[in-house]
Amino acid sequence: MNRPVALRVGRLGLLLVGAACGPDVVPPEEAGLNAMERLGKRLFEDPALSEPAGLSCAGCHDARAAFTGDNGSPIPALARGSRPDQLGTRNTPTLGYVGFIPSFHFEEEQEDDGSTSYVPVGGQFWDGRAPDLVAQIQSPLTNPREMNNASVADVVNKVEAAPYASMMRAVFGPGVFDDEGKAIQKVGEAIAAFERSKRFQPFSSRFDDFLRGTGELTAQEALGFQLFKDPQKANCLACHVGDETSRRPEDWIFTDFTYDNLGLPRNRSIPDNADPSYYDRGLCNRTDLEDLVPPGTDISGLCGAFKVPTLRNAALTAPYGHNGSLTTLREVVVFYVTRGPDPGRWYGGSTQPDDLLPSDVPNMNSSEVPYDRRPGEAPRLDDAEIDAVVAFLQTLTDRFE
Repeated sequence: MNRPVALRVGRLGLLLVGAACGPDVVPPEEAGLNAMERLGKRLFEDPALSEPAGLSCAGCHDARAAFTGDNGSPIPALARGSRPDQLGTRNTPTLGYVGFIPSFHFEEEQEDDGSTSYVPVGGQFWDGRAPDLVAQIQSPLTNPREMNNASVADVVNKVEAAPYASMMRAVFGPGVFDDEGKAIQKVGEAIAAFERSKRFQPFSSRFDDFLRGTGELTAQEALGFQLFKDPQKANCLACHVGDETSRRPEDWIFTDFTYDNLGLPRNRSIPDNADPSYYDRGLCNRTDLEDLVPPGTDISGLCGAFKVPTLRNAALTAPYGHNGSLTTLREVVVFYVTRGPDPGRWYGGSTQPDDLLPSDVPNMNSSEVPYDRRPGEAPRLDDAEIDAVVAFLQTLTDRFE
């Protein structure tokens, strides 16, 4: 009679547990996950899927940091890849609540003058270049700066040799590895299933308690929430949306999934930025954008725009912005309300954004509150109000298991 084996460390531990307890026993750390989600968890946490081995998806998307992270990088804004001398190109976005992001598309919008415009919505990564969550997985696996596999075939071969290969066959059929294109699609589906599980979207914050009527906000937090919603004060709700008529946490994801050009300050710790001619132009970095926009849409108006992130768990996801140039949650709010009145504070004494091409500066959001203030005018929020908004944002932190 086999006795349970207590030791459980990484992949070896999973093998020991399987040998001792049988293939149908679910380890405690996988409790509550269905078969596909469990498979996705194994794939997500497998450091053998990088080249060289050592970096898993979880290495840059750590649950303790609300599924962000830098994998021990010397530059917090950029995650270190599987090779120590390789760093990513943008700040690691959170995978928290990523299952709510719609596929990349353009939505029709009526302007005040009666004309029609088209707004980009959804997609994965800061520029939406992966249309959906399933497609997203292929890029980091084969990106030389990230997991560095030479090809999709190399990834599939590693999965087929992994201890959980039998799980792949059980979930997707015995022929899942017969075609590498089909196999990598199924790898994406399994990881996406895990990323849509409750682990990534627990709705367990104090704000969720408040919505459900099982908790209260402090006076400062309640003031921050009012300022957050007030269209003449912080006006955060304009982009970080929630349904004010609903008490369901699922109606408060705190993003509209659109794209915005905020004119963030240049992060000079990013190696690529040492080249003064280099600019990360967001949506306009995409080579396929012209094929996706509706006819008549001026692509140049989208340059410098990046996806609006969720604010859930924002207190855990520093640094902030696509380039990680803002280091604390308070600094983010201060930037939002003072960029207009005091641009030199952020742009090295200049009134012009230093991380936008001159041609992209007109695309910067400077009409919406609180960005609408001009040099010398009073910010929309004072210090006490900024503190209140930050206090409210801290109520969005989940209690991770």
